[in-house]
Amino acid sequence: MIFKVKDGSFGYGDKLLFNNVNFSLEKGEILSILGANGVGKTTLLRCMMGLLPWKNGFSQIDNTIIKKDSENSIWKKIGYVPQAKNSVSPLLAKEFVLLGKSSHLNIFAQPSSKDRKDSLEAMEKINIGHLANKACNKMSGGELQMVLIARALCINPKMLILDEPESNLDFKNQLMVLNTIEKLAREEGISSIMNTHYPSHALQISNKSLLLNSSGENLFGLTKSVINEQTLKSIFKVDVKIIENTIENRTYVSIVPLYKNYVV
Repeated sequence: MIFKVKDGSFGYGDKLLFNNVNFSLEKGEILSILGANGVGKTTLLRCMMGLLPWKNGFSQIDNTIIKKDSENSIWKKIGYVPQAKNSVSPLLAKEFVLLGKSSHLNIFAQPSSKDRKDSLEAMEKINIGHLANKACNKMSGGELQMVLIARALCINPKMLILDEPESNLDFKNQLMVLNTIEKLAREEGISSIMNTHYPSHALQISNKSLLLNSSGENLFGLTKSVINEQTLKSIFKVDVKIIENTIENRTYVSIVPLYKNYVV
């Protein structure tokens, strides 16, 4: 087992955002976390990484409990990919990716030639070596998202934690990001946990899924077991239809919200 959350709960005051979250992740597995806006998906990621304290429970990697003051060796096992936003940084991509190494250096240390080599190799690993000398503030959303993934990979982590990695991207860039996550799991054995608003993406690449609702309840299991029309209605509060199509021996899943006059 690579990663585990046991009896995880978090809230503000008397209100719990989520309660008794339990799941485990093996090497090379992908977990998707789904839920409506405001149910605490990003907060859950922050608790997993020890950036916020659990109200109850714990998270662990390689049987070591993760805390905010955990040893540096723990953080080297987890690569974090935040939500991509339009970058105003003039840094070149290779310089931006190198920042992934900085948090693991001593306070006055400078990146070594090996650090720079690792950063370029991380970019090559996900086929964006050609972006090395492009400024981040000149990039498209898809390019920037891939650079963020490379930054997380440059420490050679055992797993990635990604916050809505395919949001605000067009179809091509969504597929590029999803294919990258899937390839890293399949070929490198790098596990991933990702928040997503797209159940179809979870069905496409995730072994396991965790569903959160607005009452603090959750449902965890194999993706094809826990994602269905009934569970999606319970967390998103809309009726949906799941449609499957097989094209060139691969099954594609579409989630269609059924139009109704929903009001706030």
